[in-house]
Amino acid sequence: MNNLSLYGWNDTLFQLKQTSQYKHLFHGRVSAVNKTNYEVITEGGLLLCELTGNLLYGRSLFELPCTGDWIIFQPFDDNKGIIVDILPRKHTLYRKKSGTISDRQAIASHVDKAFIVQSLDANFSVRRTERFMVQVLEENIQPILILTKSDLEFSRHQVDESLKHIARQMPIIFTSILSPETILPVRKFIRQGESIVFVGSSGVGKSSLINALCERTVFFTSEISKSSGKGRHTSTRREMVLMDDNGILIDTPGVREFGLASDNPEALADIFDVSDFAESCRFENCAHVGEPGCAVIDAVNSGFLEFEVYSSYLKLRKESWHFSTSDYEKRKRDKYFARVSDEAKRIKKR
Repeated sequence: MNNLSLYGWNDTLFQLKQTSQYKHLFHGRVSAVNKTNYEVITEGGLLLCELTGNLLYGRSLFELPCTGDWIIFQPFDDNKGIIVDILPRKHTLYRKKSGTISDRQAIASHVDKAFIVQSLDANFSVRRTERFMVQVLEENIQPILILTKSDLEFSRHQVDESLKHIARQMPIIFTSILSPETILPVRKFIRQGESIVFVGSSGVGKSSLINALCERTVFFTSEISKSSGKGRHTSTRREMVLMDDNGILIDTPGVREFGLASDNPEALADIFDVSDFAESCRFENCAHVGEPGCAVIDAVNSGFLEFEVYSSYLKLRKESWHFSTSDYEKRKRDKYFARVSDEAKRIKKR
Protein backbone atom coordinates (compact mmCIF):
# COMPACT_ATOMS: atom_id res chain seq x y z
CA MET A 1 0.00 0.00 0.00
CA ASN A 2 1.22 3.50 -0.89
CA ASN A 3 0.84 6.45 1.46
CA LEU A 4 -0.25 9.12 -1.01
CA SER A 5 0.57 11.91 1.44
CA LEU A 6 4.21 11.12 0.66
CA TYR A 7 3.39 12.02 -2.94
CA GLY A 8 1.81 15.34 -1.97
CA TRP A 9 -1.82 14.44 -1.25
CA ASN A 10 -3.28 16.89 1.29
CA ASP A 11 -6.50 18.41 2.63
CA THR A 12 -6.66 21.00 -0.15
CA LEU A 13 -6.63 18.30 -2.81
CA PHE A 14 -9.20 16.31 -0.83
CA GLN A 15 -11.54 19.32 -0.86
CA LEU A 16 -11.04 19.73 -4.60
CA LYS A 17 -11.97 16.11 -5.12
CA GLN A 18 -15.23 16.66 -3.23
CA THR A 19 -16.34 19.11 -5.95
CA SER A 20 -16.07 16.43 -8.67
CA GLN A 21 -19.03 14.35 -9.74
CA TYR A 22 -16.66 11.38 -9.46
CA LYS A 23 -15.70 12.02 -5.84
CA HIS A 24 -16.81 8.50 -4.90
CA LEU A 25 -14.10 6.96 -7.10
CA PHE A 26 -10.37 6.50 -6.48
CA HIS A 27 -7.63 9.10 -6.88
CA GLY A 28 -3.94 8.96 -7.75
CA ARG A 29 -1.06 10.98 -9.14
CA VAL A 30 0.36 10.73 -12.65
CA SER A 31 3.98 9.62 -12.37
CA ALA A 32 4.76 9.29 -16.09
CA VAL A 33 3.14 9.99 -19.44
CA ASN A 34 3.46 7.40 -22.21
CA LYS A 35 2.27 7.63 -25.81
CA THR A 36 -1.03 5.85 -25.24
CA ASN A 37 -1.43 5.67 -21.46
CA TYR A 38 -0.45 7.09 -18.10
CA GLU A 39 1.37 5.57 -15.15
CA VAL A 40 -0.52 6.50 -11.99
CA ILE A 41 0.57 6.11 -8.37
CA THR A 42 -2.39 4.94 -6.27
CA GLU A 43 -2.89 3.64 -2.76
CA GLY A 44 -2.96 0.14 -4.20
CA GLY A 45 0.18 0.50 -6.30
CA LEU A 46 1.09 1.54 -9.83
CA LEU A 47 -1.67 1.46 -12.46
CA LEU A 48 -1.64 1.95 -16.21
CA CYS A 49 -4.53 4.25 -17.04
CA GLU A 50 -6.17 5.48 -20.22
CA LEU A 51 -8.50 8.43 -20.76
CA THR A 52 -12.24 8.38 -21.26
CA GLY A 53 -13.41 9.54 -24.68
CA ASN A 54 -14.86 12.71 -23.14
CA LEU A 55 -11.45 13.72 -21.80
CA LEU A 56 -9.44 12.57 -24.80
CA TYR A 57 -11.54 14.41 -27.37
CA GLY A 58 -13.08 17.11 -25.22
CA ARG A 59 -9.89 18.69 -23.81
CA SER A 60 -7.10 20.65 -25.44
CA LEU A 61 -3.62 19.15 -25.51
CA PHE A 62 -2.59 21.40 -22.63
CA GLU A 63 -5.52 20.17 -20.52
CA LEU A 64 -4.68 16.49 -20.89
CA PRO A 65 -2.89 14.87 -17.92
CA CYS A 66 0.78 15.66 -17.37
CA THR A 67 3.29 14.32 -14.87
CA GLY A 68 2.31 15.48 -11.39
CA ASP A 69 -1.42 15.79 -12.06
CA TRP A 70 -3.86 14.39 -9.53
CA ILE A 71 -6.60 12.41 -11.26
CA ILE A 72 -9.72 10.42 -10.43
CA PHE A 73 -9.97 6.97 -11.98
CA GLN A 74 -12.18 3.91 -12.28
CA PRO A 75 -10.12 0.70 -11.85
CA PHE A 76 -10.59 -2.40 -13.97
CA ASP A 77 -8.56 -5.60 -14.10
CA ASP A 78 -5.65 -5.85 -11.67
CA ASN A 79 -3.38 -3.03 -12.77
CA LYS A 80 -5.39 -0.89 -15.16
CA GLY A 81 -7.79 2.00 -14.88
CA ILE A 82 -9.71 4.69 -16.74
CA ILE A 83 -9.10 8.37 -15.91
CA VAL A 84 -12.46 10.11 -15.60
CA ASP A 85 -11.46 13.49 -14.15
CA ILE A 86 -8.43 15.70 -13.50
CA LEU A 87 -8.25 17.83 -10.36
CA PRO A 88 -7.52 21.55 -10.90
CA ARG A 89 -3.82 22.25 -11.31
CA LYS A 90 -1.60 24.64 -9.42
CA HIS A 91 2.03 25.65 -9.96
CA THR A 92 2.16 24.20 -13.47
CA LEU A 93 5.41 24.45 -15.37
CA TYR A 94 4.80 24.65 -19.08
CA ARG A 95 6.48 25.71 -22.27
CA LYS A 96 4.87 27.47 -25.16
CA LYS A 97 5.40 27.32 -28.88
CA SER A 98 4.58 30.16 -31.25
CA GLY A 99 0.83 30.53 -31.67
CA THR A 100 -2.29 30.64 -29.57
CA ILE A 101 -2.95 29.53 -26.00
CA SER A 102 -3.69 25.98 -27.20
CA ASP A 103 -0.01 25.58 -28.10
CA ARG A 104 1.06 25.45 -24.48
CA GLN A 105 2.66 22.19 -23.42
CA ALA A 106 2.43 21.21 -19.76
CA ILE A 107 5.66 19.80 -18.35
CA ALA A 108 4.70 19.13 -14.72
CA SER A 109 2.02 20.25 -12.28
CA HIS A 110 1.67 20.74 -8.52
CA VAL A 111 5.34 21.72 -8.43
CA ASP A 112 6.82 23.36 -5.34
CA LYS A 113 10.39 23.94 -6.50
CA ALA A 114 12.33 23.84 -9.75
CA PHE A 115 15.97 22.83 -9.99
CA ILE A 116 17.20 24.70 -13.06
CA VAL A 117 20.22 22.67 -14.12
CA GLN A 118 22.99 24.20 -16.24
CA SER A 119 26.44 22.78 -16.90
CA LEU A 120 29.67 24.76 -16.76
CA ASP A 121 30.80 23.75 -20.23
CA ALA A 122 30.02 24.92 -23.76
CA ASN A 123 26.33 24.34 -23.03
CA PHE A 124 26.22 27.16 -20.45
CA SER A 125 23.71 29.87 -21.41
CA VAL A 126 22.64 32.83 -19.31
CA ARG A 127 19.72 33.53 -21.64
CA ARG A 128 18.35 30.00 -21.27
CA THR A 129 18.66 30.32 -17.50
CA GLU A 130 16.70 33.57 -17.63
CA ARG A 131 13.93 31.92 -19.64
CA PHE A 132 13.58 29.09 -17.16
CA MET A 133 13.71 31.50 -14.22
CA VAL A 134 10.98 33.77 -15.59
CA GLN A 135 8.67 30.86 -16.39
CA VAL A 136 9.17 29.27 -12.98
CA LEU A 137 8.61 32.49 -11.04
CA GLU A 138 5.51 33.23 -13.11
CA GLU A 139 3.91 30.09 -11.63
CA ASN A 140 5.02 30.89 -8.06
CA ILE A 141 7.46 27.99 -8.10
CA GLN A 142 10.67 28.48 -6.12
CA PRO A 143 13.68 28.31 -8.48
CA ILE A 144 17.13 27.03 -7.52
CA LEU A 145 19.95 27.21 -10.07
CA ILE A 146 22.27 24.20 -10.01
CA LEU A 147 25.50 24.51 -11.98
CA THR A 148 26.91 21.06 -12.70
CA LYS A 149 30.35 19.89 -13.83
CA SER A 150 32.14 22.39 -11.60
CA ASP A 151 35.18 20.10 -11.81
CA LEU A 152 35.78 21.46 -15.32
CA GLU A 153 38.06 24.41 -15.88
CA PHE A 154 36.06 27.64 -15.89
CA SER A 155 36.27 31.21 -14.63
CA ARG A 156 34.29 31.41 -11.37
CA HIS A 157 34.52 35.21 -11.44
CA GLN A 158 33.17 35.38 -14.99
CA VAL A 159 30.28 33.05 -14.18
CA ASP A 160 29.44 34.98 -11.00
CA GLU A 161 29.43 38.26 -12.95
CA SER A 162 27.19 36.90 -15.70
CA LEU A 163 24.70 35.57 -13.14
CA LYS A 164 24.78 38.53 -10.77
CA HIS A 165 21.25 39.69 -11.65
CA ILE A 166 19.98 36.11 -11.43
CA ALA A 167 21.51 35.56 -7.99
CA ARG A 168 19.11 38.17 -6.62
CA GLN A 169 16.19 35.94 -7.60
CA MET A 170 17.34 32.46 -6.59
CA PRO A 171 20.09 30.49 -4.86
CA ILE A 172 22.97 29.25 -7.02
CA ILE A 173 24.77 25.99 -6.20
CA PHE A 174 27.97 24.74 -7.86
CA THR A 175 28.08 20.94 -8.04
CA SER A 176 30.12 18.07 -9.42
CA ILE A 177 29.18 14.41 -9.40
CA LEU A 178 32.87 13.71 -8.81
CA SER A 179 32.71 15.60 -5.50
CA PRO A 180 29.85 14.21 -3.36
CA GLU A 181 30.20 17.03 -0.82
CA THR A 182 28.98 19.50 -3.47
CA ILE A 183 25.65 17.65 -3.62
CA LEU A 184 24.90 18.25 0.08
CA PRO A 185 23.70 21.88 -0.38
CA VAL A 186 21.17 20.62 -2.94
CA ARG A 187 19.65 18.20 -0.40
CA LYS A 188 18.81 21.10 1.91
CA PHE A 189 16.13 22.24 -0.54
CA ILE A 190 14.35 18.86 -0.59
CA ARG A 191 11.43 18.48 1.82
CA GLN A 192 9.02 15.63 2.49
CA GLY A 193 5.86 15.93 0.40
CA GLU A 194 7.30 18.66 -1.86
CA SER A 195 7.55 18.13 -5.61
CA ILE A 196 10.71 19.27 -7.37
CA VAL A 197 11.04 19.37 -11.15
CA PHE A 198 14.42 19.22 -12.87
CA VAL A 199 14.67 21.33 -16.04
CA GLY A 200 17.57 21.96 -18.38
CA SER A 201 18.92 21.06 -21.79
CA SER A 202 20.37 17.69 -22.79
CA GLY A 203 23.68 16.66 -21.32
CA VAL A 204 23.73 19.01 -18.34
CA GLY A 205 23.59 16.13 -15.86
CA LYS A 206 20.00 16.09 -14.59
CA SER A 207 19.78 12.30 -14.47
CA SER A 208 23.22 11.99 -12.88
CA LEU A 209 22.23 14.54 -10.25
CA ILE A 210 19.03 12.65 -9.44
CA ASN A 211 21.00 9.41 -9.12
CA ALA A 212 23.43 11.13 -6.74
CA LEU A 213 20.59 12.55 -4.64
CA CYS A 214 18.82 9.18 -4.46
CA GLU A 215 22.13 7.36 -3.90
CA ARG A 216 21.13 4.72 -6.43
CA THR A 217 20.69 4.39 -10.18
CA VAL A 218 17.23 5.74 -10.87
CA PHE A 219 17.87 6.88 -14.43
CA PHE A 220 20.48 5.71 -16.91
CA THR A 221 22.96 8.30 -18.15
CA SER A 222 24.84 8.72 -21.42
CA GLU A 223 27.97 10.48 -22.56
CA ILE A 224 28.16 13.82 -24.34
CA SER A 225 28.69 13.66 -28.09
CA LYS A 226 32.38 14.36 -28.72
CA SER A 227 31.68 15.71 -32.21
CA SER A 228 29.00 18.24 -31.30
CA GLY A 229 29.57 18.75 -27.59
CA LYS A 230 25.82 18.34 -27.11
CA GLY A 231 24.09 15.94 -24.77
CA ARG A 232 22.08 12.99 -25.90
CA HIS A 233 18.55 12.61 -24.58
CA THR A 234 18.91 10.18 -21.69
CA SER A 235 15.43 10.93 -20.31
CA THR A 236 12.75 10.41 -22.94
CA ARG A 237 9.72 11.24 -20.82
CA ARG A 238 8.72 13.21 -17.75
CA GLU A 239 8.88 10.83 -14.82
CA MET A 240 8.33 11.17 -11.08
CA VAL A 241 10.28 9.28 -8.41
CA LEU A 242 10.01 9.18 -4.62
CA MET A 243 13.27 9.50 -2.69
CA ASP A 244 13.96 7.34 0.34
CA ASP A 245 13.63 10.43 2.53
CA ASN A 246 10.30 11.17 0.82
CA GLY A 247 11.23 14.02 -1.51
CA ILE A 248 9.38 13.91 -4.85
CA LEU A 249 11.59 14.41 -7.90
CA ILE A 250 10.37 14.91 -11.47
CA ASP A 251 12.89 14.39 -14.25
CA THR A 252 12.25 15.89 -17.69
CA PRO A 253 13.79 15.29 -21.12
CA GLY A 254 16.39 17.83 -22.15
CA VAL A 255 14.90 21.02 -23.54
CA ARG A 256 17.39 22.97 -25.62
CA GLU A 257 14.85 25.55 -26.79
CA PHE A 258 12.46 26.70 -24.09
CA GLY A 259 9.91 29.11 -25.55
CA LEU A 260 9.02 31.73 -22.97
CA ALA A 261 5.32 31.37 -22.15
CA SER A 262 4.96 34.42 -19.93
CA ASP A 263 3.06 37.31 -21.50
CA ASN A 264 3.08 39.41 -18.34
CA PRO A 265 5.36 42.46 -18.82
CA GLU A 266 4.81 43.52 -15.20
CA ALA A 267 6.23 40.21 -13.97
CA LEU A 268 9.27 40.61 -16.22
CA ALA A 269 9.77 44.15 -14.93
CA ASP A 270 9.69 42.89 -11.33
CA ILE A 271 12.18 40.09 -11.99
CA PHE A 272 14.69 42.36 -13.70
CA ASP A 273 14.30 45.23 -11.22
CA VAL A 274 12.87 47.48 -13.93
CA SER A 275 9.68 48.12 -11.95
CA ASP A 276 11.67 49.85 -9.19
CA PHE A 277 12.43 52.67 -11.63
CA ALA A 278 9.33 52.42 -13.85
CA GLU A 279 7.15 53.90 -11.11
CA SER A 280 8.87 57.24 -11.74
CA CYS A 281 8.32 57.27 -15.52
CA ARG A 282 6.35 60.22 -16.87
CA PHE A 283 3.86 58.02 -18.73
CA GLU A 284 2.04 55.05 -17.18
CA ASN A 285 2.31 53.02 -20.41
CA CYS A 286 6.00 53.78 -20.89
CA ALA A 287 7.75 50.99 -22.82
CA HIS A 288 11.19 52.08 -21.56
CA VAL A 289 12.75 52.35 -25.02
CA GLY A 290 13.23 56.07 -25.52
CA GLU A 291 10.05 57.80 -24.37
CA PRO A 292 10.57 61.24 -22.83
CA GLY A 293 10.76 61.15 -19.06
CA CYS A 294 11.62 57.41 -18.92
CA ALA A 295 13.11 56.77 -15.48
CA VAL A 296 14.31 53.30 -16.52
CA ILE A 297 16.56 54.65 -19.26
CA ASP A 298 17.74 57.38 -16.89
CA ALA A 299 18.68 54.62 -14.43
CA VAL A 300 20.65 52.79 -17.14
CA ASN A 301 22.46 55.96 -18.19
CA SER A 302 23.32 56.83 -14.60
CA GLY A 303 24.52 53.31 -13.77
CA PHE A 304 21.80 52.48 -11.22
CA LEU A 305 20.44 49.77 -13.54
CA GLU A 306 23.01 47.59 -15.32
CA PHE A 307 22.81 47.69 -19.10
CA GLU A 308 23.09 43.88 -19.32
CA VAL A 309 20.05 43.48 -17.06
CA TYR A 310 18.10 46.07 -19.06
CA SER A 311 19.09 44.35 -22.32
CA SER A 312 17.96 40.93 -21.02
CA TYR A 313 14.65 42.45 -19.95
CA LEU A 314 14.05 43.88 -23.44
CA LYS A 315 14.93 40.63 -25.22
CA LEU A 316 12.71 38.49 -23.01
CA ARG A 317 9.89 40.99 -23.27
CA LYS A 318 10.14 40.77 -27.05
CA GLU A 319 10.08 36.97 -26.83
CA SER A 320 7.02 36.93 -24.56
CA TRP A 321 5.16 39.25 -26.90
CA HIS A 322 6.14 37.10 -29.85
CA PHE A 323 4.51 34.02 -28.32
CA SER A 324 1.33 35.84 -27.29
CA THR A 325 0.41 37.58 -30.57
CA SER A 326 -0.93 36.75 -34.01
CA ASP A 327 1.24 36.81 -37.13
CA TYR A 328 -0.15 40.24 -38.10
CA GLU A 329 0.58 41.67 -34.68
CA LYS A 330 4.03 40.10 -34.77
CA ARG A 331 4.91 42.01 -37.94
CA LYS A 332 3.82 45.24 -36.31
CA ARG A 333 5.70 44.51 -33.09
CA ASP A 334 8.82 43.39 -34.95
CA LYS A 335 9.03 46.89 -36.39
CA TYR A 336 8.54 48.29 -32.90
CA PHE A 337 11.25 46.10 -31.41
CA ALA A 338 13.62 47.03 -34.22
CA ARG A 339 13.38 50.52 -32.76
CA VAL A 340 13.87 49.03 -29.30
CA SER A 341 17.08 47.33 -30.42
CA ASP A 342 18.42 50.50 -32.02
CA GLU A 343 17.68 52.48 -28.88
CA ALA A 344 19.40 49.89 -26.68
CA LYS A 345 22.51 50.06 -28.86
CA ARG A 346 22.56 53.84 -28.58
CA ILE A 347 22.30 53.61 -24.80
CA LYS A 348 25.22 51.17 -24.65
CA LYS A 349 27.43 53.56 -26.64
CA ARG A 350 26.78 56.49 -24.30
